[in-house]
Amino acid sequence: MSLSDNPRIDRYRTRTTVGTPVIDRDAPTVWGEIGDPVLSGFDNDGYAVVDELLDPLEVADLSSEIDRLTVDPELLPDQRVIIEPASNEVRSIFDIHRISESIGNLVRESRIAGLARQLLGSDVYLHQSRVNRMPGFAGSGFYWHSDFETWHAEDGMPTPRAVSLSIALTDNFAFNGSLMLMPGSHRTFVPCQGETPPDHYRDSLREQELGVPSREHITELANKHGITQFTGKAGAGLLFDANMMHGSSANITPFPRANLFLVFNSVENTLLEPFSAPHRRPEYIANRDFAPLL
Repeated sequence: MSLSDNPRIDRYRTRTTVGTPVIDRDAPTVWGEIGDPVLSGFDNDGYAVVDELLDPLEVADLSSEIDRLTVDPELLPDQRVIIEPASNEVRSIFDIHRISESIGNLVRESRIAGLARQLLGSDVYLHQSRVNRMPGFAGSGFYWHSDFETWHAEDGMPTPRAVSLSIALTDNFAFNGSLMLMPGSHRTFVPCQGETPPDHYRDSLREQELGVPSREHITELANKHGITQFTGKAGAGLLFDANMMHGSSANITPFPRANLFLVFNSVENTLLEPFSAPHRRPEYIANRDFAPLL
């Protein structure tokens, strides 16, 4: 193995004590052969929208399953359930593909995992799965960030050879906290400042303050790439690159928003020890069972 092939070399240094310049990404965005026309713009934009990925009956069944889980008295004390700090409503349920058999079966289907295999050029496994909920009037937002920055720093993911799939379980409007993205920002890695404290995930899953870029870097990326939003009917899917700069505002409308969120990682990009954190995060956040989805 040459030095350039060593996955332990930190090519995306972050969580530093002083500011670090942005890094031009040298890793590909598309690693495989794209056969689905809906993914044709992914390399350039860093994302793709798949309308009607799920049909209305499937959305209704999934929504009923999630509604059941959010009020399950045996599940609520589970550490995989994240509660909104202000409203005490369920914000997220992690490891959802293991908690729910129906969701576990869905993620393995070729129309779901197959999209990730095309983009990543290999077999894939689920690095993370969760349901994100933004209740009406009470849903807090997610500040601008790159998921890969966290997965690299705190989970030991070597390169951004991973893709996220967000499936809308409610209509996503421009006004109810829908996801905002900066198309093309996936080609720039923005290091963040500040040392990762032990068990940082306990706070960051509720409200992230560390591992977010500076206002100056956000402004530069927004001026260069612009901002778009993922809006669409329930059942639509949004695929986006691990290093995409994205975020969402709070939901102060009466209309709730809920999304199933799946992170597919290449089996050739499995986790090492964290690059910029003292300990691994729990496996319900950063799965270390690298067996491919079949």
